[in-house]
Amino acid sequence: MVRDLLLEREPADYDVATDATPDQVMSVFPKTYAVGAQFGVVLVASENQEREADNCTEVATFRNDGIYSDGRHPDEVRYTKTPQEDVQRRDFTINGLLLDPLENNKVLDFVGGQDDLKAGIIRTIGDAERRFTEDKLRMLRAVRFAARFGYGIEANTMQGVKRLAGSIHDVSRERVRDELTKMLTEGHARRAFELLDESGLLPEVLPEIAKMKGVEQPPQFHPEGDVWVHTLMLLESLAPNCSPTLAWGALLHDVGKPPTFRVAPDRIRFDNHAEVGTRMAEEICRRMRFSNEETEKIMELVSNHMRFPEVTRMRESTLKRFLRMPNFGEHLELHRIDCGASHRDLTLYDFVNEKLHALPEEQIRPKPLITGDDLIANGYQPGPRFKEILSACEDAQLEGHLQDKPHALEWVKEHFPVNQEKVSGSS
Repeated sequence: MVRDLLLEREPADYDVATDATPDQVMSVFPKTYAVGAQFGVVLVASENQEREADNCTEVATFRNDGIYSDGRHPDEVRYTKTPQEDVQRRDFTINGLLLDPLENNKVLDFVGGQDDLKAGIIRTIGDAERRFTEDKLRMLRAVRFAARFGYGIEANTMQGVKRLAGSIHDVSRERVRDELTKMLTEGHARRAFELLDESGLLPEVLPEIAKMKGVEQPPQFHPEGDVWVHTLMLLESLAPNCSPTLAWGALLHDVGKPPTFRVAPDRIRFDNHAEVGTRMAEEICRRMRFSNEETEKIMELVSNHMRFPEVTRMRESTLKRFLRMPNFGEHLELHRIDCGASHRDLTLYDFVNEKLHALPEEQIRPKPLITGDDLIANGYQPGPRFKEILSACEDAQLEGHLQDKPHALEWVKEHFPVNQEKVSGSS
């Protein structure tokens, strides 16, 4: 909070540090939750507030932590009476600043945080390796804060990350995923991934992305450079606070290129890289413990990003089915920034945008003219063929050839005769 106030940013939350013990804090306020009391942390809620941790104020007792055997939580917590001792356990100097409300909001700085804010530096409090050993996730946080604020990482702090990068595997995959997602969606994704690469963390957390470096692309389509450079440019185009699925889709859209790279007689090729990349994206999402819904969305973005070059040649029914795909806005945005990070030709993007605005919703998602009950009423036997018939009928409807049920039923009888079904079913 103090850091953000000094940077003239709106703080995301307000935390309180005190010499009062958790028991004392809970005795003062009528509605509290001892979710982290063993570590000196109590959540304080307003009297009429339901239990929602995000809306509570976190009150932490001044403490001096012991050894962190699990790489995340201290084995022993010893309460202390001084803020000077409390801030020594925190991660970075810019996060070790306090505000004293009893002294006209005087800033208390025992670790040089204000100087590092002015200098634009991310520096650990005390020994870097000790701070990172206490919680390995702090290595990723150093990268994220540096990217978010446009800061550098102090030399000893960076050396600590490089020496301990391999130990990031001690951190749960969910925590790693969440930190990477923040990097991707806070508006400085390119810088974050450059620092991940520089620090040695990238091949540890996302080896598939690290393998993009040096993978050449055909210059006539990708004048910007190799797959890594292209991906960085794409990340640079992500809007702040974009959806996590779009951000991960952008990161992974070309993940299938390194394993499919080949030099053909005419040019460099990446045969079936979208299909290969989709399988790789699924593996990465499962590894990172994404939900099934998020995994599906990210896979769809990777799978369909190469369909845009076909849009001007698609049948009307195929195009309409494409445009009505779930989450299509993210597919279109990925295509836009993909073009912007390569040839910069937005012809296909404009074509699709015009179609989206020109076609009424009822033409893209028309009400079915016939149903399975209609087929049964006209002598068709229920079975797998129903799906084929109904899909073909919808295609004809999307193409504009059918407008009502009577004509649709006539069309079905002509193209899928009932007697033909009986003959094929009896063979």
